[in-house]
Amino acid sequence: MPQSRFEIRVGLFMLVGLVLLAALVVLFSKGVSLGWDVYHLRLQAVNIGGLKPRAAALMAGVQVGSVSDIQLAASGTNVFITLQLDRHIVIRRGSRFVIEQAGFLGDQYVSILATNRGEALTNNEVVPCEEPFNMLEVARSASGLLVRFDDTARKLDAAMEDLRKYVLNEQTLSNFSTTVGTLRDVSDHALTAMDSINGFVETNAEPARTAVSNLVYMSEQMRGFSTTLNDLAATHRAEISAAVQNVKTSTETLKSLLDGVQAGKGLAGAMLKDDQLAANVSLLAHDLAVTSSNLAVTTSNLNQRGLWGILWKPKPPRTNAPAQSLYPGRSPFN
Repeated sequence: MPQSRFEIRVGLFMLVGLVLLAALVVLFSKGVSLGWDVYHLRLQAVNIGGLKPRAAALMAGVQVGSVSDIQLAASGTNVFITLQLDRHIVIRRGSRFVIEQAGFLGDQYVSILATNRGEALTNNEVVPCEEPFNMLEVARSASGLLVRFDDTARKLDAAMEDLRKYVLNEQTLSNFSTTVGTLRDVSDHALTAMDSINGFVETNAEPARTAVSNLVYMSEQMRGFSTTLNDLAATHRAEISAAVQNVKTSTETLKSLLDGVQAGKGLAGAMLKDDQLAANVSLLAHDLAVTSSNLAVTTSNLNQRGLWGILWKPKPPRTNAPAQSLYPGRSPFN
């Protein structure tokens, strides 16, 4: 065989082998399968980070497919990711799709957190996808947090400065020291007073015990008196109730009489209501008083002069003044 012909065959063989090897590496490394043994799912995410086409799709750490296409929605607010999955892999509704990163600087991939509940997802079905962990956003948040920490530290420094200036100054510390000394003196006086009280209690222990005994005895006597009083009340309850009822009845009767008097009933009521009758009664009372006085004088004369004293009348004085009657008021002989 000519040398040139042999070299051509070897070169063609090596070329075909390299092409096949490259195709196999691309197909198996990116999870691309043959067209008749795959199905597609459309993932909807707000942000995909650095995810690129032909990125791997992993389930429990095992590659089950790859990203075949990434398209921005017409509204510009969502991104649709097309996953190409092995048809033998069943993914059910309720499974989570998360964009994660391999290591700190590795490529991003789609992680499938499967569940055993729900129906299986069908070809070209749209499911939500969680956006990746954004390191820059975290850094910005941390930067803002550091700024707030710095502001808080400055405020704490200002507060400590005010505390040292207004609270922990020399005058305040001197006053505090004086207060502590005063409290120590008060404590010493309190201890002295307690010792005095203890001595007084120990000295007067026997009189105090006697007083307590007397109080106990008096309490027992009062308890016995209370018991006796309760027994007396229980024994004479009927009589006490009858007496209270009689007092109540008498009060009601007296009230009824007073109401009748105020209403003008009876002699007393008529006297209160009739002015003429009241005047006559008053005149009669005056006449009775005068008659009683005359009877008293007559009795006195009878005792002094006998029967003649009744008929005896004193002579009028020898003056031009008219003679006054011996008896005031109307004479009982008229």
